[in-house]
Amino acid sequence: MLKMKINRVDYNNNNTPILSKNEIEKFAYNVLADYKPHLLKEPGAIKFEHFLENYLRLELLFRDIYYEEDEKPILGVTMYDKCTVKVFDKENERIKSELFWEDSVIIDNCVMKPGREGMANFTGVHEGAHYMIHPGITFPDKTRKIFCRRENIEGSGIKSTYSMTNTWIEFQANYFAASFTMPNTTFIPLINEFLRKHDIWKGNIKLNIDEDLDILGKHLLPEYVSEIYNVSKLAAFNKLKTTGFIEA
Repeated sequence: MLKMKINRVDYNNNNTPILSKNEIEKFAYNVLADYKPHLLKEPGAIKFEHFLENYLRLELLFRDIYYEEDEKPILGVTMYDKCTVKVFDKENERIKSELFWEDSVIIDNCVMKPGREGMANFTGVHEGAHYMIHPGITFPDKTRKIFCRRENIEGSGIKSTYSMTNTWIEFQANYFAASFTMPNTTFIPLINEFLRKHDIWKGNIKLNIDEDLDILGKHLLPEYVSEIYNVSKLAAFNKLKTTGFIEA
């Protein structure tokens, strides 16, 4: 397993790494070159279970992760140390605090339902990114674990400047996951070919101007990307926006 070299951290913000997009993308490239180098040449899908368990050597578990009524659902948890997480025990119909060992990732069972394979894959890689990039993070309650909600994992990913908030580590994990599952070495040629086949030669699709282009940019192209790379349509759409192929 490759480890990311962190040169700068924000000591006033839980030791959050200060990283540029280029640094994250380069690290994702190097990890993929170490893990599955053929995916840098031919478009294909990562299997998150294999990546987490066999490359990162993490314990992967599936639970119904509990969240409060006024909170958003939690899709994944990354744990660096032994700690407890609240889960819903369906068998006994109760909420309980379950102890998990260090170097573990929990994926919520809702993500694993049929039809959500792309979301599950992207979520798993997102949690793996936290494990590789954020082991130096400190937390006020001293428990070294990261809870990731749906909006964290499927955010727009277009943040371009450093922000001293906890959402910055989610952006970093998201940007790694997008760069790792959809590497530019295959993504850019693939999308250019798709656009040429649809008689688009200017390099991108501008939305909200033409109905046919909207169907292509909002539906057909993200679906095409999600099927090839096994990511969610929203993750595919966000990647298309960050690379400039879709202009909203």
